[in-house]
Amino acid sequence: MKAIICLLTLILSHFSFAQKEFQPAGSTVIESVDGDLDNDKISEKVIIYNTKDTTDMGNIREIQILKKVNGKWKILEKSWSAILESSAGGMMGDPYQSTIIENGILIIQHYGGSSWKWGVTDKYRFQNGHFELIGYSSEGGRPGDYITEVDFNLSTGKLTYTKEVENTAEYGKSKHETYIKKGLKINLQNRNQKKQRKIILPKTKEEVYL
Repeated sequence: MKAIICLLTLILSHFSFAQKEFQPAGSTVIESVDGDLDNDKISEKVIIYNTKDTTDMGNIREIQILKKVNGKWKILEKSWSAILESSAGGMMGDPYQSTIIENGILIIQHYGGSSWKWGVTDKYRFQNGHFELIGYSSEGGRPGDYITEVDFNLSTGKLTYTKEVENTAEYGKSKHETYIKKGLKINLQNRNQKKQRKIILPKTKEEVYL
């Protein structure tokens, strides 16, 4: 039992040192998760910070991905663009929901709105030296009016769009379209730009924002 306690203490002390070494001044930790993100069978650490820096949408968030190399932690990648600010959820307030790692994929979820709600899930894979966005899914709308769903596989370029309309008198018929859109290069560094990326679907003329 003493050996287990000592091992846990050692692991926690190493993590605490890694966190304090790279933690932005004046920030607080929102969440931290472990998992293998570069397929080397060794877990990386992902830490989400609430920084003291602000915009008109609230506190800026920083995501750091730490990797242990030769017994020492280093920053594999970090970004101020992948996590939305603390008040970017509108009436719902903080839009950040969670960060998880599944099968080597980094998954970040946001949710916000008021009576009109929206949710976004980003999926990143470490490739070409960066964490590149390989999957995007979203849903939004208001029950009684309409609900839209988007599923976009950036690796294959396949984008599926669905708009289920209840209030047809105001919003028209339901719509569905599958579209191939290749060539988008989005990563942790350029994810949430001030000017959103817009895709106009050729058949339905619906607009999809990334």
